[in-house]
Amino acid sequence: MSLRIAVQMDPIEAVNIGGDSTFALMLEAQKRGHSLHHYLATALSAENGRVRARARPLTVRPEKGAHFAWAGDTATLDLGEDADVVLMRQDPPFDMGYITATHLLEMVQPETLVVNDPAEVRNAPEKLFVLRYPDLMPPTLVTRSLDEAMDFRARHGAVVVKPLYGNAGTAVFLIDTADGNLPALVELFGTVWNEPFMVQAFIPQVSAGDKRIVLVDGEPAGAINRLPKSGEIRSNLAAGGAAHATELTPREAEICARIGPELKARGLVFVGIDVIAGHLTEINVTSPTGIVAIDRFNGTNTPARIWDAIEARHAART
Repeated sequence: MSLRIAVQMDPIEAVNIGGDSTFALMLEAQKRGHSLHHYLATALSAENGRVRARARPLTVRPEKGAHFAWAGDTATLDLGEDADVVLMRQDPPFDMGYITATHLLEMVQPETLVVNDPAEVRNAPEKLFVLRYPDLMPPTLVTRSLDEAMDFRARHGAVVVKPLYGNAGTAVFLIDTADGNLPALVELFGTVWNEPFMVQAFIPQVSAGDKRIVLVDGEPAGAINRLPKSGEIRSNLAAGGAAHATELTPREAEICARIGPELKARGLVFVGIDVIAGHLTEINVTSPTGIVAIDRFNGTNTPARIWDAIEARHAART
């Protein structure tokens, strides 16, 4: 059955089709005969209980420089009546604008399937949801206190300090035991962000890679090993990390088995987790990436697997 797909994402003009997961999902949806509409999160509005978006129909193709074509004029969609599925795929930051979008899309859920479930995206921010699994994580502190951060470093050695709601490796700092910058960094974080920050014990094995594992409806679908570039601790592809083929270790399979049922129950269909040397560091639910690289190395079709899960969930609602 053909579905009407509304894709809430960043500007389609700027998409890197060589690695963008949302674009890969759009290609697969179109291949299955589904129609596509594109809109920005800023185009959402609500009136008298109805949620709308100013959206435009389009077609996509895997041609660099000519990867999309508009298929009509911009029009107002009632997301409850005029769409069967909404893909919430705009990139973070996870700020009040992002949270507002989750509230608006939650109003649509009784009529239209939203992926990932917007209420659960709101309730499972990457660096907080993972705290539910302390035995799977490296030693971790969430605080605004310099004294607590100093004490944590004294007990655990070198630490990584990062904002709770950052993304793509932004503002991630390695502070060694002899580094005198921790007080200034805590002061800076307190000035820039209202929220607490995260302090984690540094895992030296990050030099051998930070593994991104994709789970679809709670089941592992593949992984890539992201190696930081020389002189970096950040392995995010957006920060210059390089993707390499990999397989799951028994420990990583155990981590997936632990968290998978909870992800599925929450309607988090497409999730990317980060694992360093057997330690779970993040559970990414807002706009996870990595499926293009995974499929390139493994010869798989992760977008098809994601759409199988979405179509099954949609069919179960009707």
